[in-house]
Amino acid sequence: MSTASARLPEGRYGRSSDERADRKLKVAGAVLGAVLLALVGYFAYHYVVENKISAQVIAFDATDSAVTVHLEVHKDSGTSGYCTLRSQAADGSEVGRADFRFSGSATRIDKVVTLRTTAKGTTAELLGCHTA
Repeated sequence: MSTASARLPEGRYGRSSDERADRKLKVAGAVLGAVLLALVGYFAYHYVVENKISAQVIAFDATDSAVTVHLEVHKDSGTSGYCTLRSQAADGSEVGRADFRFSGSATRIDKVVTLRTTAKGTTAELLGCHTA
């Protein structure tokens, strides 16, 4: 005498509850992944497009108490903002940091600014520029 199997015949009654749950998890994961990718793309696009200011340090001259920096800024007409500069000593410690503001209708600003330092600076580094 043989006993009857408790399992249902294969493929006869549709998917099992485990297979349905796996499919729901895969769909939910794909949807969340797509949303995350869209958010990253959105923020990356706005970071690149909204940055209306670019600048560069052309030259600098260091003394014992200040660093004179020749700064060139390119911006959209009418945009106001600021650029942050810093200077470091020979041992790598920061000896000066300042924001330099600008505004107006000019699209190119060529300016020499003085960054006061607490010791002799050996660098003049542009940390970034932002709209105000």
